[in-house]
Amino acid sequence: MDVFDKLKILTDAAKYDVACTSSGVNKKATPGSIGNASAAGICHSFSADGRCISLLKVLMTNICSYDCKYCVNRRSHDTPRASFTPRELAELTINFYRRNYIEGLFLSSGVLKSPDYTCEQLIEALRILREEYRFSGYIHAKAIPGADSLLLTRLGMLADRMSVNIELPSQNSLQLLAPDKTKHSILAPMSYIQNRIQENSRDIVKYRHAPKFVPAGQSTQMIIGATPETDFQILNLTEGLYKKYKLKRVFFSAYMPVAEDSLLPTLDTKPPLLREHRLYQADWLLRFYGFSANELLDQQQQSFNPYLDPKCNWALHHVEFFPIDVNSAPYHDLLRVPGIGVTSAMRIVTARRMSALRFDDLKKLGVVLKRAQYFITCSGKTREGNKVSQNAMLRSLLPEKMVESGDSHFSLRPEQLSLFDQPSLSLQGRIC
Repeated sequence: MDVFDKLKILTDAAKYDVACTSSGVNKKATPGSIGNASAAGICHSFSADGRCISLLKVLMTNICSYDCKYCVNRRSHDTPRASFTPRELAELTINFYRRNYIEGLFLSSGVLKSPDYTCEQLIEALRILREEYRFSGYIHAKAIPGADSLLLTRLGMLADRMSVNIELPSQNSLQLLAPDKTKHSILAPMSYIQNRIQENSRDIVKYRHAPKFVPAGQSTQMIIGATPETDFQILNLTEGLYKKYKLKRVFFSAYMPVAEDSLLPTLDTKPPLLREHRLYQADWLLRFYGFSANELLDQQQQSFNPYLDPKCNWALHHVEFFPIDVNSAPYHDLLRVPGIGVTSAMRIVTARRMSALRFDDLKKLGVVLKRAQYFITCSGKTREGNKVSQNAMLRSLLPEKMVESGDSHFSLRPEQLSLFDQPSLSLQGRIC
């Protein structure tokens, strides 16, 4: 098979893996080598300096000895198969880089013959790139569950980031849909990678030129919507992974039906993209805003409100926390206000040292006042035009109230990000 025919098959087979994001590492080429990695580098997106950059996202092979029901590359699925040799993949990558088509490589694979054999193929491809072609650009490699720890070490020395896909949110779902995989086979390499990262960080402190192991850290991915787990279960698992394995990211992939199976949603089922979006918003709150999973959801409310982003939903259910005064509230309290982000909260803390802030000042600092105005005061004063009390207004806008009101003019769109993006909201506490 021609190498470009292989490329067409194996890039198409890799499109379901979403764990392709900013490199998280700054690395310049050494003398005699080519390529570098920028922490702002993002697959098929724009970097902080405005550049559009991309990665070659490809599988080593889509031949797989596993039969995971949700996977388009499972062994029982009738699909065209192909495999790169390590040399073919390395040459393809370096030639694409020299032509400025790509800025890095995202490499995964089906399990060919065995996890160890597959891992050896990945290692050889990366070795050719790093040692023969002297490529110093960004490489994200997928660890193969079940591969020997020595092979994972070698792979981690060649890659900038590694990931082990947890795939499904529970052991029961894994046994049902991926009988060849076990919880241990997934978590064991994840734990090993984390331990090696910690050991390597200590080595670098002692020895300046010690080789780096996965300098951009590790990540994982979960499929959403193929199994009955709730958002509450998924978010708690996500929080646990961050705490135990120090992951850089947990990615959520809305399940897209690719093969007919009685254990999976039907082929005409729409991917739960809005649910995926809400989980990403909640993930952001866990990582940067100081929220915990149990604050955002609980046993009584196990799914996110489709009409509200998780932060706004939390605020509307905790009116006792508001309003807060932006001129005196601690930084972490400011982060809980809808419309105030990490950057604007830091600006507020800095600016209020010089003088008391007013609502006009907040807008200049990047605060989204159409959301924040209902939850804050400036030196005890509310924004002009708010004719109703803060608590009364907030209670009247709780999602349960909106649903129970039965107002025929209520036309909130599921895709909107915030309740306060709805232009028809009345300050009198009703939808008009």
